[in-house]
Amino acid sequence: MAEREARHGDIVEVKSPAEILATLDDDGTLDGLPFMPEMLQYCGRRLTVEKRAEKLCDMIYPLASRKLPDAVLLEDLRCDGSGHDGCQAECRIFWKEAWLRPIRAGRPSSIGASSDPIVSVVELLARNAKRTTEVDGQVVTDYTCQATEMHRATQPLGRWDPRPIVREYTSGNVRLGTFLRVAARALIWEPLRVLGLRPKVPLRGSGNATKPAPLGLQPGDTVQVRLKEEIAETLNAQGFNRGLWFDEEMLPHCGGRYRVRQRIRRFIDEHTGKLVELKTDAVTLEGVVCSGERSPVRWFCPRGSYPFWRESWLRPMDQGEPETPDRVTEAPDDLEQPVDAVFHHPVPPDRG
Repeated sequence: MAEREARHGDIVEVKSPAEILATLDDDGTLDGLPFMPEMLQYCGRRLTVEKRAEKLCDMIYPLASRKLPDAVLLEDLRCDGSGHDGCQAECRIFWKEAWLRPIRAGRPSSIGASSDPIVSVVELLARNAKRTTEVDGQVVTDYTCQATEMHRATQPLGRWDPRPIVREYTSGNVRLGTFLRVAARALIWEPLRVLGLRPKVPLRGSGNATKPAPLGLQPGDTVQVRLKEEIAETLNAQGFNRGLWFDEEMLPHCGGRYRVRQRIRRFIDEHTGKLVELKTDAVTLEGVVCSGERSPVRWFCPRGSYPFWRESWLRPMDQGEPETPDRVTEAPDDLEQPVDAVFHHPVPPDRG
């Protein structure tokens, strides 16, 4: 009899490097999904299943929801970027069920301490995470991770097919109250957007994104997210500020107080596989992630990405209640091409 698929609350053990190596192809993937170097530290650990990967967003190609077969999320495990030159995106890690072992109460670990060809696994994963080539005399580095390969590893879902949304509840991913609230919102919002009765850009500016005086925010600083009217003043007509997109999922946090999680200086653009170096201010906030509850097309997505926040969208709380900082018009783009603030992708939702 086949084992029951893993569900929310199940306890599993991550298999040994040797067992996982046996499931991978020459590219270090299983059905297109990479097992990344950052995941090796969890081998042998027992962890709790948080959700199944039933319905997640693909930000690489025209926005869509897709299914990642036979895969789950474990707790809030995130990539630390150690195998990808310090990428700071902190993406959640997806786990194929073939890499996990269901655990019954009291069952001892079955992983041996010294029997794994760990060197072979490390070499394979490192080789596929980062590839360096020479193009016209210049060294070019391309990165591969779960985010860059998400389209290839997933299967399409119909936008108007209700079954994937229903399965979010029947699979145990969300509680009934959350399911009813988000499903009702999707049922109303999606037709309105298709008919052009709901804006596709959640917050538009006057036409020129602005660049404020730097605040120099650091991890641990307390900030208040500015009101949406203040944030709109910093955006261009397409909803960008120097390449970063202000997303629908960020609106509920306007007026809220949070601690700065980290300053963002580099991350892998999942569309190109290149390491993007940010030239100016961007931070993430503790506990502020994409909920998937206000996301056109990508409803219920569990990826929980950390939005990138411009300092001009935040007010430092240890400096009182200052007036809006002086701004310069015609601020230059921080990036060569716009990058979605929530999903680190060059095309904002519903464009294209």
